[in-house]
This record gives sequence, structure tokens and C-alpha cells, in this order.
Amino acid sequence: MGSHSDGTPHESGTVATTGTTAMERFPDPGLPPHRPRLTDVDDRAAKRAERQVVLLFLISIIGSVLFFVGYFGVRVDGPIYDVTNTAPTQALQLQNLLLGLGIALGMFGIGLGVVHWARTLMPDHELVESRHAVRTEEQRADAQSILTTIYDESGIKRRPLLRNTLIGAAVLAPLPFVGLLKDLGPTNLDVLKETLWDEGIRLVRDPSGTPIKASDVTLGSTFHVVPENLSSIGHNEGYLDEKAKAVVLLMRLDPEIVNVSPERADWNVDGIFAYSKVCTHVGCPVALYEQQTHHLLCPCHQSTFDLTNECEVIFGPAARPLPQLPITVDDEGYLVARSDFQEPVGPTYSQRGTHVEEMQGEAN
Repeated sequence: MGSHSDGTPHESGTVATTGTTAMERFPDPGLPPHRPRLTDVDDRAAKRAERQVVLLFLISIIGSVLFFVGYFGVRVDGPIYDVTNTAPTQALQLQNLLLGLGIALGMFGIGLGVVHWARTLMPDHELVESRHAVRTEEQRADAQSILTTIYDESGIKRRPLLRNTLIGAAVLAPLPFVGLLKDLGPTNLDVLKETLWDEGIRLVRDPSGTPIKASDVTLGSTFHVVPENLSSIGHNEGYLDEKAKAVVLLMRLDPEIVNVSPERADWNVDGIFAYSKVCTHVGCPVALYEQQTHHLLCPCHQSTFDLTNECEVIFGPAARPLPQLPITVDDEGYLVARSDFQEPVGPTYSQRGTHVEEMQGEAN
């Protein structure tokens, strides 16, 4: 004879159930009651929220304008030096501050403004709709009606000031990024073919401008070097551009551990080598020297160059070695350049081969 369950716990710890389904035992609770926000019931709160959103959009507009002031108004190679006597690095720091602050305010203002608008002024009631394909004309009309309702409920029609500031912020916010595109690199690669280095130009310390004797360079030491004639260029004549192309790292290695190709046999002075400081990947400054491994590292994308093998690339995205500056010593024992670089410095991309052939032809 079968047993009948009375709903009491069994030995296994479970409770017997009758033929009821899960839906009968756990009914759908539905949506919780809608709780209106303060801005829904208080016109003054709604006006205050609208002013806050407008203020955030205005902050975005001010940030975009601030970017253009820094980008076009603070010139690192212009009359600003003649007027204010500002050093190049100080002007560059001011420009970077304005650029960064302008982009930050531009993005922050429009992003926070849209979020605040949605949370305080747009309707927040919850809707549940069955998902279905929009195919028939009637369904398309329903979809259009939904979009129209969203447009109406956003408050754009009733709040023209909010709408206009949003349009202004949205138009100006992307423009700083468009302006930055032209600074990704020179469009005319010929500017990288020549630097200030030339035969007899002394190597001087950066930034002191002190010339360097071969005896000053000891094993394992590193010098950040610029050409001596850089000091004769005015700041409104492309000082920073010329410096960026001509900066050099100077190091001394044991000649016995260095592999030197025959055509570069006279490019060093008793193990003193000079290489461009501009990474051949995207032009970042190569400023890290590992004395034990004799590697030069670029901190931007970790390209690594081997000094013992004419700075060939052993790791990272760089596609070619760092250009070497041929050097010698003058009658007073100071290090001087034998010539300019024999190839373009920096990231010359796919046109490098053509430039190298042209420069070698000119040298010959």
C-alpha cells in the first residue's frame, strides 16, 4: 500500500511537495512600486538639476576652448620667448598642462552632464516588453513612436538651454583629438634627413653645454649630448625641433666586447660610441642604459637595442637599429662629430630605404 505525504520533513532533510508547479509556489512578484524622485515632484529641484547639467556642459565647452588656447596660443617656438623670456621647457610644461586639463575637462563635463541629465530629469519608470522582430509597417510605426516618446521625455523641447549647451559641448569635445592628429609625426620625412651635426661640431653635455673630452668618458658612464651649435639657434627658429632630432647618447664600452663592421671602424674613439636618442619605433627618447648587459631601452614600448652589435633591435616593436653618429677627437682632445648621421633619425617608416639611399649617394 502506498504512503501518503503530509508535508513533514523526511530523513533526507527535504520537504515533500504535492503536484504544484514552481510558478504556483513562487508567483512573479512584479516590479516594485515606482518611487518618484525629488525632481519629479518639485519644480525647483528640477530647475536646479537643469542648471547643474548646463553647468557641466559649459565646463566641457570651457575645457575644449582651454585646449585650443594651449595648442595654438602657447607656442614653444614662437614670439612668446621674445616677450616673456620664458625658457623652452617652461613653455612646454605650460602647454602640456593646458592640453591635458582641457581634454580632461572637455570629456568630464560632457560625460557627467549626460549621466546627471539621465538620472535626474529623464523619466526613470521601468518598462517590460516582449522581444520581437520589427518587420511589419505597424511594428515599424510602433518603433518610431517609441523613439518619438524618448525624444519628448528627454526634455529637449522644453529645455532649449540644456539642448544648446549639449550641442556645443558635443561639437567641441572631439575637436582637440582632431587637432592632435597633425602632431603624430612629420608629413614630410625630409626634415629627418639632416640634423645640426656636421664635421667638427663638438659634443656638449645637455643641458649645461659643457664640451666633453675623451678622457671624461669612463667605462660604464653615459652622457646625454647635443651639438654645440644648438645654442646659437633662437627659440623662435625651431630650437626644440632641432634639439629633438640631434639628441645623442654617449657611452664607453670595452672595445673587445663590441662588434664593429668594417665601414664603421673609425666611427668610435677607443670604445666611445654615440647613438641617436630617438627611438626608431615612434620617436620616444631612449634614456635607459643597462651597464651589465650593455642594452639601451625605450621606456615607451620596451624596444631594446644591443650596444655591442651596433644597437641592433633585440626586443620590442622597433624595426631598425638606432642611427650611429660618427665621432672623433679634435686637437684639444674634445669629442667632435665626423659628419651628420648617415641615415634619418627617428621613425622614418616605410620610406627609410629611399632616404638612406639618397643620403648615402649625397655622402659619396
